[in-house]
Amino acid sequence: MKRYILFAPLTYCYPILRPVQEEIRRRGDEAAWYIGYGPDMLQPGEKKLATIEEAIAYDPIASLTAANYIPDYLPGVKVALFHGYPITKRPNHPGSQFAIRGWFDIYCTQGPSGTPVFERNAAKLGFFKVYETGWTKADTYAAADKQKLPSNDRPTVVYTSTFTRGITSTGILFDTIRKMVESRRWNWLFTFHPKLDEETKNRYKQLAEENENAEYYDGDNNPDFIARADVMLCDSSSIITEFMLMNRPVVTFRNTNPGQHLIDVTSTDEIEPALEKALTRPEPLMKAIKQYTEYHEGHLDGKASSRVLDAIDDFISTGHKTLTRRKPLNLVRRIKLRRATGYPWWKGLFLNGELRIEN
Repeated sequence: MKRYILFAPLTYCYPILRPVQEEIRRRGDEAAWYIGYGPDMLQPGEKKLATIEEAIAYDPIASLTAANYIPDYLPGVKVALFHGYPITKRPNHPGSQFAIRGWFDIYCTQGPSGTPVFERNAAKLGFFKVYETGWTKADTYAAADKQKLPSNDRPTVVYTSTFTRGITSTGILFDTIRKMVESRRWNWLFTFHPKLDEETKNRYKQLAEENENAEYYDGDNNPDFIARADVMLCDSSSIITEFMLMNRPVVTFRNTNPGQHLIDVTSTDEIEPALEKALTRPEPLMKAIKQYTEYHEGHLDGKASSRVLDAIDDFISTGHKTLTRRKPLNLVRRIKLRRATGYPWWKGLFLNGELRIEN
């Protein structure tokens, strides 16, 4: 029986890793969760590794995460699954989503928007391998119940936002959204990135508590939650692409990389008319959405998690032999993470470049 560790230090990791857990179990193998200092959002029946010692003793063939980092002391092949699509949220930092930080042995890329960049970096750096698998969270959106429009008794809007300062719309749009909540026969759903400041989230929580046509979800951008909406209101977040995987329109406020796939507005007065337009699902808009999502997600077939596990098997079997360099020591980052998780910072510190593959 093969074992895998699912590393979830942030809430957004859970819906990305759970499809992998499902495929692992389907194959008759076993997965366990190591959370470290992150929030515990495990469900009944999910195995938790409560301590570092338990995680190390579990001895998996691979440790997977959707975070930008993973503890180097976790056993097995280190696998990056990403927590969103490369949408160039920050125009002044166009390559930030392609940063190679020296943590991973495998990058499981999503589609044409990311794979070529990572493949070029892999050829240049030599210490990791790239497999285009599709995004594991997209397996959830590929399900039949997500691919059909919800049967709402009234139009339903989900509002979410990036946490990035200078880009988030949560402050400037609050009064506009409050007026629409109170005046329109629409349902509203609110959910935000876990790193958004608590004061802002509490304002929207209170708005939902005061209005029966509004609901707040404080979690991991649960696909089941956003799938209840007919249209999304957002700014510049990769969750836009997730929503579009269900073939649904998005209105954005001052998006940093607008295009024909969005109804982008720059004034608060334009938001309500834009939402009304989006609810009609104009044919040119829906065609542009399809082209955009296919560029980011090359495999909307529900089998990304299966390809991830196949990629791990391939890497262990022969793929690791194609690597030309060891991983960098990455000392500063590794020491900081070890201290944050309570692992002795000096233990095995200079072994980072050694990848143990047992045949």
